[in-house]
Amino acid sequence: MTSELSPIDKAKFVAAKQATEYVKSGMKVGLGTGSTAAWLVQCLGEMVRDEGLQIKGVPTSVRTAKLAREVGIEVITLDEARWLDVTIDGADEYDDDLNLIKGGGGAHLQEKIVATASDRMIVIADASKKVDTLGAFPLPVEVIPFGMGTTQALIEEMLIGMDVLGRTITQRMAGDTPFVSDEGNFIFDLHLKRIGEPRKLSLMLNQIPGVVDNGLFIDTCDMVIVGHSDGRVTVRDILNDATEEVRFNVLDDDNIFADVTD
Repeated sequence: MTSELSPIDKAKFVAAKQATEYVKSGMKVGLGTGSTAAWLVQCLGEMVRDEGLQIKGVPTSVRTAKLAREVGIEVITLDEARWLDVTIDGADEYDDDLNLIKGGGGAHLQEKIVATASDRMIVIADASKKVDTLGAFPLPVEVIPFGMGTTQALIEEMLIGMDVLGRTITQRMAGDTPFVSDEGNFIFDLHLKRIGEPRKLSLMLNQIPGVVDNGLFIDTCDMVIVGHSDGRVTVRDILNDATEEVRFNVLDDDNIFADVTD
């Protein structure tokens, strides 16, 4: 089965597999959205089925909730959980300070709410998501449908005074129709190329009427787990100022990877 996976999928898998080490029975776990988070949900589902892991999952999108139920994870709402032990999610970009851009899948609003309601947030990613400065990936901004043209104009005016390299704004589409979030909102993608002051930009965006929230996650992530296609996993814990490397032995059989070894 390993031979059927692309190098990027191998990297995502080992990052997700390592992240399961931080999930214990009895925990309430925020389940992210996206291709890397989907690997995590599948790994946790296997642990529920084969090892008797007992967790309650709070998904960050309709599609994550569907996958979680399919693999046997008990799904509850955030209101039912009230507070979570950990949220594990992917990222579209992260920098040295573990600031993130998220929302490539259009779920960043729920992802941010769930991550904020957790004792810790762990990001799982492949090495390509690491950047020196955020902004190469378009920044998603969720907006309500009413007056969205005015909202866009206000964003464009605000960007003039920001430390960014580009100011192009496009509405996200799903084929020939506008993309609609799980909350019924639209998404603007801001093609900024480089974001010099992500904290300031996030605050300014969220002050604009019509903006629900943006895809900048500032001071939210505590740990990043980076997978590599050769089975290496780098774990960086910003709270403890610690970095370690773990290795999975890649096998070309139905057991995608061997056990974790230090």
